[in-house]
Amino acid sequence: MLKAVLAISLISATSTISAQQMSVEFDPAKTQIHWSLAGNVHTTHGTFRFKQGHVFVNPATGVMGGDLVADATSGDSGNGARDKRMNKEILEAEKYPEFRFTPQRLEGPVTPGAHSNVHVIGTFLVHGSTHNLTIPMDLTVANGIVTGSGKFSIPFVDWGMKDPSNFLFKVDKSVEVEVEAVGTVTSK
Repeated sequence: MLKAVLAISLISATSTISAQQMSVEFDPAKTQIHWSLAGNVHTTHGTFRFKQGHVFVNPATGVMGGDLVADATSGDSGNGARDKRMNKEILEAEKYPEFRFTPQRLEGPVTPGAHSNVHVIGTFLVHGSTHNLTIPMDLTVANGIVTGSGKFSIPFVDWGMKDPSNFLFKVDKSVEVEVEAVGTVTSK
């Protein structure tokens, strides 16, 4: 869900870098959100569907804006009963149907045509609350296409969600998220 944020950094890496604002429109069909939750028995892996994303950045200042949105109701771990519990009891997806990352700042240089390691700083709305989040990203901007990948942790219990652990099965209190994003760069 937040990996789409990576593409935001790519905006500043286009070959037409100038003081003008750059925009990136992310492709939901090519953007993937994977998650994993370690437990004492095994690690559970799954996905969420990316819905939409548009970001803009001023390459001269690093100021960013826009939104990246994932569907909280689309959690899929390959186990229907587990997914139903996750959506109903942990995420309360009926009440909070989206995850939303709002980028505010890009830190680090973006080199057109090469991999660039940057940090995208912003806020993440999950389960009805907004939290500060910094996402380290590996970005490439070439021929008007931005590709990015990043990994980050969501301390879901600290952020107000229920711990799914029970008497026998214990899980970490943070879920690891990996995003692979693809977007098209345009200037305004």
